[in-house]
Amino acid sequence: MAENEYETKFPKYLSSPMQVLWFEMDDLAIIMLSFMMASIFHGWFWLLVIIGPFAYTRAKRKYPRGFLRHLLYLSGIKELNGYPSPFQSEFME
Repeated sequence: MAENEYETKFPKYLSSPMQVLWFEMDDLAIIMLSFMMASIFHGWFWLLVIIGPFAYTRAKRKYPRGFLRHLLYLSGIKELNGYPSPFQSEFME
């Protein structure tokens, strides 16, 4: 059996997610989703561009960093790439 079969890359800084300006990736996803909804449905949906990200940011403050990604992982919608399996018990540096 090969030695490198169970090796996994682990991110260097878990507490600092990728950012664009001062927005984290989940904030940008909410902004883009609300913009797409507004451009498709027009009218009052343009308020969603302002209210949606504001409400999400307020709700996000109640939870630890990265809660949306973990919520999607627990629901089975998204896999956490770059992280070890929850069943992995030994780590090597």
